[in-house]
Amino acid sequence: MSGHDQLVHCLCELTRLLWKLLLPLVFLVVLLIAVLVLLVLAVRFWLQSSKNARRARDGRPTVAFFHPYCNAGGGGERVLWCAIRALQSRYVDINFVVYTGDLGVTGQQILEGARRRFNIVLPRPVQFVFLRHRLLVEPGLFPHFTLLGQSVGSIFLGWEALTEFVPDLYIDSMGFAFTLPLFRYLGGCSVGSYVHYPTISTDMLSVVRERNPRFNNADYVSNSLFLSAFKVVYYCLLALLYGMAGSCSDLVMVNSSWTLDHILSLWRAPNRTSVVYPPCDVSAFLDVPLEEDGDRKCHSIVSIGQFRPEKDHRLQIRAFKKVLDRGRAGPLKLVLIGGCRNQEDEDRVLMLRGLCQELGVADRVEFKLNVSFEELKRELGDATIGLHTMWNEHFGIGIVECMAAGKIILAHKSGGPKMDIVVPFEGGQTGFLADDEDSYAEAVERILALSPGGRLLIRRNARQSVARFSDQEFEACFLAAMEPLMGSLER
Repeated sequence: MSGHDQLVHCLCELTRLLWKLLLPLVFLVVLLIAVLVLLVLAVRFWLQSSKNARRARDGRPTVAFFHPYCNAGGGGERVLWCAIRALQSRYVDINFVVYTGDLGVTGQQILEGARRRFNIVLPRPVQFVFLRHRLLVEPGLFPHFTLLGQSVGSIFLGWEALTEFVPDLYIDSMGFAFTLPLFRYLGGCSVGSYVHYPTISTDMLSVVRERNPRFNNADYVSNSLFLSAFKVVYYCLLALLYGMAGSCSDLVMVNSSWTLDHILSLWRAPNRTSVVYPPCDVSAFLDVPLEEDGDRKCHSIVSIGQFRPEKDHRLQIRAFKKVLDRGRAGPLKLVLIGGCRNQEDEDRVLMLRGLCQELGVADRVEFKLNVSFEELKRELGDATIGLHTMWNEHFGIGIVECMAAGKIILAHKSGGPKMDIVVPFEGGQTGFLADDEDSYAEAVERILALSPGGRLLIRRNARQSVARFSDQEFEACFLAAMEPLMGSLER
């Protein structure tokens, strides 16, 4: 037998061997897929049975909101309680449930916190489903690949929520899009979402591509070409999965034009997506006096926002230090008002206090944590400037509150503040924008250099411009967006 014949014979034998191995492999794959499909169908049948039994028992449908940090006291929580209040007022024959991970408090204490912090009282009680594994979505649990870790963790937390209670309509009000497929395909629920901030955005990709250091792009990554390239691939894959999960939503509401642009590019559901500006208690601040402030001996700069890393309180303190060093602005103090969600936020406050000591401004900076609504109004009443420094803030409820109180706002020149809030009103200026320490310091000096009458004109424009962000406007837009899904429940 020639060498050529031997080669052909060997190839034939090899082909036969591969074929013999391939058939069992294909059979095994088909079997595994069949078992998986049957398992999914069995789980779906079990969950549907649970939902039908509950529906028969209650005699009415249930709407559930997924908000693991509903007691945090931030802008997202204000949206939650205003949304529930609007739905309860319109739909009296529907039950409402909130999935929360706040295990250290009772449901009544959570509702009392909403009344104290936001001046919101619900028409009737809601049921709370307490989740034991909120740790799975804590960023501190994932020092690396944080977004991926939180996304996977949210799936497990969503599974806990789904097995505890199966609603008729599920609303993700905190941005955990990876829970949407669970409730839609396994729970058989209608699903909707209110998006405050996309988990991943094209701006985040740009930061990594351009190798700019940020709070979510460490120096050791931005300084490495290889790590930056790897992170871009990681972000692109995560963006693909995020888009697939989000596209499961029957209804998508976003809180600003900036968020809309990113969600449309990722979720690709333009016919189901609308802008619903978050509710700001504009009317509650209208009784803050609007008068000239020329007789003030010390001007106060107030910042309102949770003590999260993206809020960039460090920039506020450093810019404030620059203003003091220049000595042109006169007596000043900085008041940082915000909520702490967990121990990590409390540690961040300690770090910020340490920064104040290091820069020698501790006697000029006050920290007000988890304050009541009444104290918030008092601080705003005494303030001259409202300060905001978050890059690409999705909206900025604290900004609107400052403007409604008649304060001159100084916000970051990006995101929702730039596109939706600090914009001209009837041709008049409503505030100032900045993007680094120097520009913030210069803006503060420019504001304080204005005549009291000049400041008063801007403050009036600002107050009048934010009427479009009132609770009433939110409720009207939110109910209009929710009507198709709520109508299907009633039928």
